[in-house]
Amino acid sequence: MSQQDNFSGGFFLGALVGGAVGALIGVVLASPKEERDRPRGEVSSVPKPRKRPLRGLGDPSEQTMEVARQGLEDKIAQLNDAIDDVRHQINGVNGRATEPSKTHSPESL
Repeated sequence: MSQQDNFSGGFFLGALVGGAVGALIGVVLASPKEERDRPRGEVSSVPKPRKRPLRGLGDPSEQTMEVARQGLEDKIAQLNDAIDDVRHQINGVNGRATEPSKTHSPESL
């Protein structure tokens, strides 16, 4: 019975020590290399990325609205073309050369 108690105690102690060592190694490896090499207190030479300022917070003019609308229409047309191409490729893979009709005829039932 004594060996069984030693085994379970050692098992839990090993799990705790192994978990702590693994956590420390993980923290060290996860920190960026530049951060580890730099002495404490030294500021990074890499500037932080700046957020892009929002354009046109004021009242948009008719011309800018029209340009934006045309740009969106062009993108929508491109997406529709891409969807159609994929639909034709899928239909070709499934062995159907044409799209199935959306209405059911009495003969097909």
